[in-house]
Amino acid sequence: MHRFICDFLLDIVQNSFEAGAPSVQVTIEEDAGRLACTVTDTGKGMDETMRNQVLDPFHGGSSKHPGRPVSLGIPFLAEAMRETGGQFHLSSQPGQGTTVRFVCDLHHVDTPPTGDIPGTILLLLSDARAGEVSVFRSLDTPKGRGSYRVTKSGLVQELGDLRKGDALLLARAYLRSQEGELERWKVERRLVLSKGEDYDT
Repeated sequence: MHRFICDFLLDIVQNSFEAGAPSVQVTIEEDAGRLACTVTDTGKGMDETMRNQVLDPFHGGSSKHPGRPVSLGIPFLAEAMRETGGQFHLSSQPGQGTTVRFVCDLHHVDTPPTGDIPGTILLLLSDARAGEVSVFRSLDTPKGRGSYRVTKSGLVQELGDLRKGDALLLARAYLRSQEGELERWKVERRLVLSKGEDYDT
């Protein structure tokens, strides 16, 4: 079960890894009312039939996940966005890669919590199946704007193999420090209730 927005993001990027994409670009753009995540890969892409299949929760994923009777990642994400006033878009062409974009309405009471963004980025960068991974993270609110960008190749050049203890710890500390720089621009999240009321979190 996906408890956080970061769980959805992790699932989408892992789909790219499992499809053998040599390069994956991730953007995580947040403002005072929404969080937009875009994943673009340079993998083998999908034709219309396959795109329809990945959006169908009852289409088995036996070739990708042996023993799994259904594949819920993308269908569950698309439904969650529809139910909470967000947006979901998937585009793909054979031989040209795939782009998945979802936008969360942070004011909706049923929108999941964001989760651990730096921890999620670290999981993506250190995944053994990952080729080049580039992540751009930004936060833009009435208080101000900040951003950072990180690439797997850049971290590996500075720290070494990200799957090893010391490099992993240093990468975690670096990502948490970058995310910490954005904290000053955070604003209180206002959740919209079914009766039109709202409250601060």
